[in-house]
Amino acid sequence: MITATQNLETYLDSFAEFNRRSSGRDQPWLLKLREDAFAVFCETGFPTTHDEDWRFTNISAIARTPFSLPQSSTVPSSSKLKPWELEGAAAQLVFINGQFAPTLSSPGSLPAGVTVTSLKDAIAAKSRTLEDHFGRYLNFRRDPFCALNTAFAEQGAFVHIPRGVSLDAPIHLLYVSTANDTPTMTNPRNLLVVEREAQATIIEEYVSLGEGTVLSNSATELVAQENSTVSHYMIESEDTKAFNISTLRIQQDRSANVHSHSVLLGGGLVRNNVHPVLAGEGGECLINGLFVGNGSQHLDNYMYVEHASPHCSSRQFYNGILDGRAHGVFHGRIVVHKDAQKTDAKQSNRNLLLSDDAQIDTKPQLEIYADDVKCTHGATIGQIEENALFYLRSRGIDEVAARRLLLAAFANECVERMNAGLARDHVERLIEAHLLSMAHPSRQLDSGNAEVERSWEEVG
Repeated sequence: MITATQNLETYLDSFAEFNRRSSGRDQPWLLKLREDAFAVFCETGFPTTHDEDWRFTNISAIARTPFSLPQSSTVPSSSKLKPWELEGAAAQLVFINGQFAPTLSSPGSLPAGVTVTSLKDAIAAKSRTLEDHFGRYLNFRRDPFCALNTAFAEQGAFVHIPRGVSLDAPIHLLYVSTANDTPTMTNPRNLLVVEREAQATIIEEYVSLGEGTVLSNSATELVAQENSTVSHYMIESEDTKAFNISTLRIQQDRSANVHSHSVLLGGGLVRNNVHPVLAGEGGECLINGLFVGNGSQHLDNYMYVEHASPHCSSRQFYNGILDGRAHGVFHGRIVVHKDAQKTDAKQSNRNLLLSDDAQIDTKPQLEIYADDVKCTHGATIGQIEENALFYLRSRGIDEVAARRLLLAAFANECVERMNAGLARDHVERLIEAHLLSMAHPSRQLDSGNAEVERSWEEVG
């Protein structure tokens, strides 16, 4: 309790300092939003495992760590960011320890009317689109991390795609954390507005240069207006000492089509929240993800899909690969509101456990308040098929290569749901490199010295 009180004092001091220097102090709507959010955070504190939405994830390590806001840091050379450079991107914004780095960013060649800039600059410019949408969709009262993010909202990206504009190449938002001596907290906040009949692909990517205790607490509001088409990628491959909490709140209007792709490869404790609201009739949403854990990583995926209008469809497909003592979570919740007749929703979670110490908690969940719907859910847990492994080895393929092929085939179930192009190619390269290190067998032997086998088990 003393530690919790001391840490609250740290946040109070940080918020007071932030309020003195942050942009937007002269804009009452933003000032009130931040203050209301911080009041909610102070009132509720961090969630615990007694909260149903957090029952599988203990974030006490975050709660007891005295995080501070990042100070000005040295900007790394562009050569160090080469592994994450996305050549051919429509635009790339780079943030170092939460701070926008214009010298590392590339505005690209964008069509007239398209805005890709830092949130701080959009606040300073008193953007009307920003004021109309910022904070309107994310409900910080139901999640303390969203409240904390909103209280410190200043750094991040603002993307505005006007009506009828189609971007052929993706927009790349790269968040880089560097080595540090003290625990540091960043609160990236993104607002992505895609107007009617427009089309865009946006990549959010979180990476590390060096080790350090870092909390990246990000929140993104994605507004997909009528008949728009949007693909959003969340890629997390930070250092295993890093904490990453992310929330994607999607607002879909009539006949909007949104694809959300999450790829979790790094981080020590990761929580990935995806919350689409199909608010307009005829909307379609794909929620697709892959999480790969090793060592003592904890990767938590929380999906909260709201069907609020009739004739909408949603699809959730999440695959997990866990080795060592890694712990994965899939909590998928579909809520069909009373007026959302003719809803078509499907939810599926498939998991591979490569060691006996790996663990998965999976909880598919349906809440249906309409009477004319089609909804299904299910989950599977298993290991690599020994027969498939034997077949490949009998064809002269060594065990590591055979395991790599089988893991890649399992991961590719998610990759194949991504549209062909730069974003998918980028994801494929990252997954391929990551799976190479996991292809070595991790076997647990029983007392009889025989390999313990697990068959696929239907959970829901």
